[in-house]
Amino acid sequence: MRVRGRYLMVRLGLIALVTLPVGCTSGARAVPTPRPVVIFSGARLRVEQERANEINEWVTAEQRNIQQDPSFWVISEPGEEPYPWDGLRISNDSVWVQTPRGAQDPQLVFQIYGHQHLMARMGRQEEWLPEAPDAVGFELERAILSRVADAWILGRAVYNTVPYAPLDEIAYAKENGFLEAFIFTARPADFAAARTEWARANPQGMERYRDWFLETFNREPPGLRAS
Repeated sequence: MRVRGRYLMVRLGLIALVTLPVGCTSGARAVPTPRPVVIFSGARLRVEQERANEINEWVTAEQRNIQQDPSFWVISEPGEEPYPWDGLRISNDSVWVQTPRGAQDPQLVFQIYGHQHLMARMGRQEEWLPEAPDAVGFELERAILSRVADAWILGRAVYNTVPYAPLDEIAYAKENGFLEAFIFTARPADFAAARTEWARANPQGMERYRDWFLETFNREPPGLRAS
């Protein structure tokens, strides 16, 4: 079953829309006080109120655009425990994202991932990714996944969204300085040149990342664990 993105309302987005109108500054109508994010290993993430307000503002704006802009489609299709990049397809003015089957809370975050890639393809990258308006290749992917991590942290810390392991991994990796290593390990063939350059500059980086991931999640990171 396909779900057109602009008609999809999930819990994170619903609360965001009624809490912080688009165009408000981060100091206006703050979101509920963020709580620490905790996973089964006891590892915690904390987000400050000001940062939560800022994330909520752009998440709200992006959800509105996904739902209301008639110039494109964001289409969700159910998949089995996917990461945001699994099943991503772009054709002309449409992007398909494969969202977790039976799980509502991650869907908006997956749609944000697809929307960001579609906006880059349609020449609207500066509008929706102002911190990386000219990024391509790995730099673009890192910037988009950084936004994915922030959106998921907002949901987990403020709106009590249900844990979802692939997004928890991305969020924790970003907050602990391992987002690059996460991407290169999970997708070694996708950004080979950037991976080689990074490995030369960080000769112990992959080992440190693997040790951190094992301690935090009690399992091997994606790309190293058995499928």
